[in-house]
Amino acid sequence: MDPFREFTGVVVPLDRINVDTDQIIPKQFLKRIERTGFGPYLFHDWRLHTDGTPRTDFVLNQPRYKDGTILLSRANFGCGSSREHAVWALLDHGFRVLAAPSYGDIFYNNCFKNGVLPITLEETLISQLFDEVTTQGGYSLRIDLETQTIHKPSGQQLEFRIDPFRRRCLLEGLDDISLTLLREEKIRSYERKLSPVQSIKVMRL
Repeated sequence: MDPFREFTGVVVPLDRINVDTDQIIPKQFLKRIERTGFGPYLFHDWRLHTDGTPRTDFVLNQPRYKDGTILLSRANFGCGSSREHAVWALLDHGFRVLAAPSYGDIFYNNCFKNGVLPITLEETLISQLFDEVTTQGGYSLRIDLETQTIHKPSGQQLEFRIDPFRRRCLLEGLDDISLTLLREEKIRSYERKLSPVQSIKVMRL
């Protein structure tokens, strides 16, 4: 997982509440076993007509947002099923930062495990950002995870807070496997102390 320290990107305003994981990545695209390749199917049913042509009114199909890498949305983003594919699709499309008033719990946890930063802000601040993004072309934000600040084009700064452990994992690029490998020597030391019979039992587990 790539470390996340500072990130600047164009903001995409998805002005919807209760965006669930079934809409983020529909079930018919979950057959892949890799974590990549889901980006083209992100918000598939909202992006395309039934004949496969793009919906011009959907935000991701609008030229001004085609290079967007920060997704702005409303409350309860990522609700619904526990599929991790939703985060994979967002990441594969290019989104590294999300900003919303609240998230589905499992989706929120999955973001950190995949190097995506889900920022939680008050409803009023989110509404202000929506107003600014939709009235200013190429609106971008700079996110500094070290200081936990958002830097707006006007120079104004917003603060956000992330759990210290999750923040550390993002800063250092630590996923679940990386965290385990940090204790590799302790694991090997423990294994060396086991008798041959105990070692076999551990391997079987």
